[in-house]
Amino acid sequence: MDLETVKERAGPRQFAPKDDMPEEYRKAATRMIQFHANSEVMGGYLEKPFIRQAPSIDRKLAFSAKVQDEIGHAQLLYRAAESLGIKTRDEMLDELANGEGKFLNCFHYPMESWHEVPMIAFFVDGAAMHRQATLKNTSWTPYAHAMDKVCFEEGFHVKHGESILSELMNGSKATQEKTQEAFEMWWPRIIQFFGPTNDKSVHNDFAQQVGLKTKSNDELRDTFLDTYVPKAEKYGLEVPEYPRIEYDEDEDTYHVNEDDLNWDEFWTIAKNDSEGSHEQINSRAHAQAAVEWVRESMESWEQAANTETPQAAD
Repeated sequence: MDLETVKERAGPRQFAPKDDMPEEYRKAATRMIQFHANSEVMGGYLEKPFIRQAPSIDRKLAFSAKVQDEIGHAQLLYRAAESLGIKTRDEMLDELANGEGKFLNCFHYPMESWHEVPMIAFFVDGAAMHRQATLKNTSWTPYAHAMDKVCFEEGFHVKHGESILSELMNGSKATQEKTQEAFEMWWPRIIQFFGPTNDKSVHNDFAQQVGLKTKSNDELRDTFLDTYVPKAEKYGLEVPEYPRIEYDEDEDTYHVNEDDLNWDEFWTIAKNDSEGSHEQINSRAHAQAAVEWVRESMESWEQAANTETPQAAD
């Protein structure tokens, strides 16, 4: 299939591994899905310490399940990327541990206090849901099938995060102030979650032309703001003065003033070249090295099983 045919046929769940896809499509889809899978892994690593730090047994159980879900999502997505025939799952995991694999900007920053938890579990996961819901209509069918499960479980994650935010903002004045401080620190990062503006995005146009994406970065960012600015205010959070959020009364929509966002920092992070990036990637690399013996044992067992001489029937 040539590229022009792909663009003409592009639509929800249009292409599958049985189709002879052009290399440009397979590379673009692999890059996009691998980025998504890496982000699920690194999001799980960011939240894992809060299983122990959670203030109650119910919160600990919920966080344990959430982290398990995120790693499971990554496995589904690596398999969907692998089905394109460009990279294997092991190659993608090695790239992540070596600092070559890219992942979402929000997961490059450390999260240190319980007051920061809903910034990921409610706002970032909420932003993810806005993006992931559109990917149920992506043109690569294995990716869309994975998103059916991912979106179902992410819906619970957002409710979990909203419950934590409600609890914090109904707590003591000191708790409310600390949560507000966390919100002010994370808010610009959350807005940049969707990536650069359309005019600065390298891959957006092609991804939409071949049906991998159905919404642009700017469209996703605006719909997120329309939903989550009112939700933040509902729980008593004050949206910071900067970056400026502008409200269009005629259209009842919110837009961010892009000039107020630190795009230099964003692009440094995108290259895995910040201090926080190195810390997060090293954490992943150490974890992968620690269980290398498990993978080696499984491979040895599989090789032995495949080479074992069948016994003669009685």
